[in-house]
Parts: sequence; structure tokens; C-alpha cells
Amino acid sequence: MAKALPRSPLAPAGFPALPPVAGVRFATAEAGVRYKGRTDVMLAHLAPGSTVAGVFTRSATRSAPVLDCQAKIGADSEAGAAILVNSGNANAFTGRHGEGAVRAVTQAVADALDLPAARVFTSSTGVIGEPLPHERITAKIEELAQALSGDRFEAAARAIMTTDTFPKGAGASVEIGGKTVTIVGIAKGSGMIAPDMATMLVYIFTDAVCPRPALQALVSELSDRTFNCITVDSDTSTSDTLLMGATGASGVDVSGSEAFREALHGVMLDLAQQVVRDGEGATKFVEVAVTGATSDADARTHALAIANSPLVKTAIAGEDPNWGRVVMAVGKSGAAADRDRLSIRFGAVLVAENGWVSPSYREEDAAAHMKGQDILIGVDLGLGQGMATVWTCDLTHGYIDINADYRS
Repeated sequence: MAKALPRSPLAPAGFPALPPVAGVRFATAEAGVRYKGRTDVMLAHLAPGSTVAGVFTRSATRSAPVLDCQAKIGADSEAGAAILVNSGNANAFTGRHGEGAVRAVTQAVADALDLPAARVFTSSTGVIGEPLPHERITAKIEELAQALSGDRFEAAARAIMTTDTFPKGAGASVEIGGKTVTIVGIAKGSGMIAPDMATMLVYIFTDAVCPRPALQALVSELSDRTFNCITVDSDTSTSDTLLMGATGASGVDVSGSEAFREALHGVMLDLAQQVVRDGEGATKFVEVAVTGATSDADARTHALAIANSPLVKTAIAGEDPNWGRVVMAVGKSGAAADRDRLSIRFGAVLVAENGWVSPSYREEDAAAHMKGQDILIGVDLGLGQGMATVWTCDLTHGYIDINADYRS
């Protein structure tokens, strides 16, 4: 069995109480994909009439499951759908064997649930470059199909974990036209987190009615405002996948609904920030807010340069208000900056302004902010109206401990 990691000090108190989503059922099983004595396969079944949308990693070395999902995601169908996820093995960099494993798993699920194989989506997470022992998964499909239940969100979230120290879930209910619409999501992710289009593994479900084009537009837009704004270690996974299913069971059409958009944004942001709070070895949750850039794109470039800097992240781990490292990160980003207009804050403490240390700055004030678990780094470039916010964590020796023996 995999070595248990201590629960992140930034973890929430517990898994949230999440209501069932009509039209979605879950099951989990122990297939022994890599480790024994833990659930490592999750199956979700969506009722007929469900629409499915998704976003995926743009990595040039993306996995066989990602490529298969990308080929299927654009099709409309009145058939139901299924999502099968395994942990322990990423089925990435596995060539024809990987493609064959995906075909075997999707066909087994399709047969068990009486679905077209084109409506079965799979994801795999774990070690890269080792053949997926898919026969261990297919041997569990009938068991999974028989065990499907609507109230298994926490179990589903646990089954997809790798180096995660806690299962991640979030939900929201919103009133639209006098009726309640429910949104619930689960996610996994702890390391290899620097999303490019999607992130980690994320599965979101709603009982809303939402045509696939509208659902796809929402998922793509809100991913850019949430999952694409987090980073743990600047590494983009081969397996990043976000899938969202809308069952339509509530009978409420949410196309164009701002209330639904905001509720979905809240669920996605909650899940994204939970991933950062579970960053491998993390002890600090860090928000980097950049304003005054020449464009939002430039602001994002600066924010990610700061958030991904090992020097910034280790200073935060050491509770050192080393604002010189923030100056360095802004300067190296490649986006427009003017040294003599730059201002920096740590929390509410004005550290630097107009390209120089602020006359009011006291080191002990900034140091006090750095001792907290939630850190804010604010940067104003003084050049325009562009702004962006990203979230990250500190970099500690715990990150090395986890990744130095990840495959052992």
C-alpha cells in the first residue's frame, strides 16, 4: 500500500456535505492498479439525455485517455454517459498499449451499462511511462455497475487520489425560476500543477438543462478564471482533464443564466483552491494579485512569474518578507514593467512604491504577515488597467520528500 502522507495543514476541516445530483450515480472499487488496500477506480454513470463538456491539457505528451476524451467530447447524443477514472497509473507515454487499454476499459464500461463506447470517458492518474494493467480494472466493471449509488461523492473523491492528503469536493444550489438547481464537483491534485486549459482531474455534475455548446462555453470560460489561475510547481500534467455533465433532471434550462454561471464559478474556484491547499509539502496558501498592467494578459504573466518562482516560494516557506525576490520575478517575466512605477504589498503592508522601498515600511510588520497561513502578495505596475489573480503555495522540503521517491 502507498505510504500515507500527513494531512495538509491547509486542509479544510472535513469533506463537505454534498447533496445527490439527480441523474448521476457513483461506485468505487479496489482494483490494485498500483497499490493494494485502497480504492483506486471510480465509475460515474449519467442518465440518458445528459450533456457532457470538457477541457484538457495542451501538453504535447498528453495521455491516451486525454486523447480519447478529446476525440469524443464534441459529439451530441441522447444516450447516457459514463466516466471511469483510475489512480496509480497515468497511462501516459505508453504508446499502442495505452490506446489498447483505453479501448478495453471503455468497451467494458459500455457493455456493462448498455452505452455506446463513444459515450464512455476515461481518465488515469499516477505514474507516467508504465503500462496500465487494464485487466485489473475491467475485472471490476461489473462490480462497479452493480454498486452505483447517488450519494457517493466522498468515496468517489477518495478513489481518484494519488499524493493528495485529503479528498476534494464542493457544491452549490441556486434558485432559478423558482426551482433549485444543484452543482457538485470533486477533484484530485497535489503536485504537477500548472494548468494549461484544464487541470489535474476534475469532475462536475449538475441537474440543470444545458445544451452541450452552452455547457462547453461555460466550462472553457470558467476554467480560465479558476483552474488556469493556480500553480503548485509550474509543471503541467500529461493527464489534466475536466469533465462536466448536465443531466437535465431538474428541468431548469440554465442557458444564459448569470446566477448559474456565478454558482458554477464558485464551485470551480473552491475546488481549484483546495488543490493549492493540498500542494505537495505546502504550509502556506498564497494569493498573488497584480494590478496596473498594460493588459490582463500581461498581469497574468507577471502573477505566474511570481507564483512559480522557487526563490519567492522558498522565502514564503521561511516566513521571510524578501520583496527583492518579487522585484526579480516581475523583471524576468517578459511582460511590460517599469521599475520606477512598481509598488508591492505583503498583505496590508506597503513594502515598496515608485520603484523604491516605502518610507513607511517596517520589516516587522511584513514579517508578521508572513507568519500566517494565508499570504497575499500585491503588485501594482502603474502602467494601465490590466489585472490578474493567481493562487499558489510555498515550496518546502516536503515537496522534495514526496517527489524524490514517488515511484517507490
